[in-house]
Amino acid sequence: MPKRLYRSQSDRIIWGVCGGLADYFNIDPAIVRLVFALLALANGVGIMIYIIMAIVVPVAGSKVTTPEETVKENIVEIKATAEEFGKEIRNTFQGEEKAEMSDNSQQRRNILGIILIIVGAIVLMSTLNLFRWFNWGIIWPVLLIIVGLIIIFMTGRKRS
Repeated sequence: MPKRLYRSQSDRIIWGVCGGLADYFNIDPAIVRLVFALLALANGVGIMIYIIMAIVVPVAGSKVTTPEETVKENIVEIKATAEEFGKEIRNTFQGEEKAEMSDNSQQRRNILGIILIIVGAIVLMSTLNLFRWFNWGIIWPVLLIIVGLIIIFMTGRKRS
């Protein structure tokens, strides 16, 4: 039986793409995460690849059989994760105590902070012309296309 690529349920920070790739290639997940981070600096290619893989690669242990069911299941999971993440962000700005947060919640909050710092630093360096190759004009349309696809899939699922 051939080895299949799945998103990890146990070794995940956001959607388990890096953990699944690391398991598939038998390498350390930190290396895969580093590659995605470096690709994210290359005009957002890493972000695009990660989001596309989160949508099309099934999660480990999934019972779905068709690619359409996989995409629908993944979009529902992405939506749930985004809603949970939104609640965590809201709680951050409302002053929730750290003692009340779970370890997973604290980890996500730290990741959000790191991402915001990195994006801010990149935008600042781009504004100062230190990154002439960095082009937000490519990233935003791709993100809009992905959000549009998510909206279409979620609208189609509600009618079913």
